[in-house]
Amino acid sequence: MTATEWTAETAGSGQYADVNGINLYYETYGTGRPMILLHGGLGSGEMFGPILPTLADHHQVIAVDLQGHGRTADIDRPIDVRLMAGDVAALIDHLGLRKPDVVGYSLGGGVAFQVAVQYPEKVGRLVAAAANFRRDAIYPEMLQQQGQVSGAAAEYMKDTPMYELYQRVAPRPEDFPRLLDKIGEAMAKDFDFTEEVRGLRMPTLVVAADADMAPPSHYVDVFKLLDGGQRDGGWMGESRPTGGHALAILPGLTHYNLFLSPLFAAVTLAFLDQES
Repeated sequence: MTATEWTAETAGSGQYADVNGINLYYETYGTGRPMILLHGGLGSGEMFGPILPTLADHHQVIAVDLQGHGRTADIDRPIDVRLMAGDVAALIDHLGLRKPDVVGYSLGGGVAFQVAVQYPEKVGRLVAAAANFRRDAIYPEMLQQQGQVSGAAAEYMKDTPMYELYQRVAPRPEDFPRLLDKIGEAMAKDFDFTEEVRGLRMPTLVVAADADMAPPSHYVDVFKLLDGGQRDGGWMGESRPTGGHALAILPGLTHYNLFLSPLFAAVTLAFLDQES
């Protein structure tokens, strides 16, 4: 995977919003019902480049660079999905959006989920892709790898698209080791959002790769918390989960290429554009 694969052919309109104590960068693509799009850890909105044209054919896509990522400089605050959700909520208010859909991948999926939990009145539909809802669901070998993420690893990441992107666009490229330290600290903390999942009231799509960072059963468990997987859906779909929730396990993908996949774009659009 190269950084050029993360770059959209169609240029977006980039701006900064001074919200919630952070100078948040975002790019806008297309027209239509607004979609807030949130990237994964060590990435930026630019990482959705290959699928942005497809999404923007149907929606106004607002791709945000989260705290310390991409063109958004870090601030004196931990990397925490619950805190970054406040940034996104403030951006929604700043832009005067009425209940946009919120779509996030990995770290961004966790942030999108927290926006829905903390600010449900601001969210139309939620798509949480490759986002884990309990730390103990992650494969043990992955937890071990996450435990090795720190600023000391920066030297070994110089050939990765994450490093290349950060060096090219970050306001302070020298902060990459600091970002790694913060990401490592965030991943070391235990979490279990089971009760928060049960409380979701907007239609929610849970998406994962069939070879993701946690087993497919984890995402099925999350779907069950949303009244999914409990019974036959009915000839006319009358017995599908109450609340309009859905699950997509995407074949032939991993945690590290799901965000690039036309399948991800297709299931996201199918879910967002279906009749209520």
